[in-house]
Amino acid sequence: MSRKTAIVTGAARGIGLATTQLFLEEGRQVAMIDRDADELMKVADGLKNVLPIICDVSQPDQVTAMMARVKDDLGRVDALVNNAGVAAFEPIGKTDFETWRTVMETNLDGVFLCSQAAIPVMAKHGGAIVNIASISGLRASTLRVAYGTSKAAVIQLTKQQAAELGEQNIRVNCVAPGPVATKLALAVHAPEIRAAYYDAIPLNRYGTEDEIAQMIVFLCSDKSSFVTGQVVAVDGGFDTTGVGLPALREQNGG
Repeated sequence: MSRKTAIVTGAARGIGLATTQLFLEEGRQVAMIDRDADELMKVADGLKNVLPIICDVSQPDQVTAMMARVKDDLGRVDALVNNAGVAAFEPIGKTDFETWRTVMETNLDGVFLCSQAAIPVMAKHGGAIVNIASISGLRASTLRVAYGTSKAAVIQLTKQQAAELGEQNIRVNCVAPGPVATKLALAVHAPEIRAAYYDAIPLNRYGTEDEIAQMIVFLCSDKSSFVTGQVVAVDGGFDTTGVGLPALREQNGG
């Protein structure tokens, strides 16, 4: 009951799994939440101090049951990482309403539902919520009408939560990852797409899952005890950049 606990949604792979592993390294118990039962059980097998729970965060009844189990089995909630998300990349005219709702239900409704369920438990000790948005929530780009809009809404929701929950000693912040070298990204990004990203990123590379996870864990720690309502773009400088990086690099002999 005294060991600090974290809940990580979308924990079966990628940033969620990397975050889980960092939490475990610092001695926390971790409730690993995912709707992909097979993958969740596979990655949780052999890990100590984890509680894998199959849950679709877009479904209110499942979220309520998940939070009840976390409370019963782990006793407390000190951190919640709302990482579960889905993506759809289509033009506005070809994005049907079913696709729009599917993206919103997981990316936005899931953050709202999990946070709301965690608040009564978290308020007993105070804690931190970290919502995972995206660089696509900070800057518009093609083919992301549903995804980018959902992540922009997560950023605003973060600020609303921070404004209301501070008096309960609950901090709420948001991480907006830029391009990340996940297995999926490396598989689907053609070399020319990857080169275009590199051209637009001051650090001239993709980020790693661990680099995103490091920021998430920091924002859940006592080291960030006076930080709330903030959006941190972990993106290699992508959000700061307009045009001209390739020309500048050529001029500098890069």
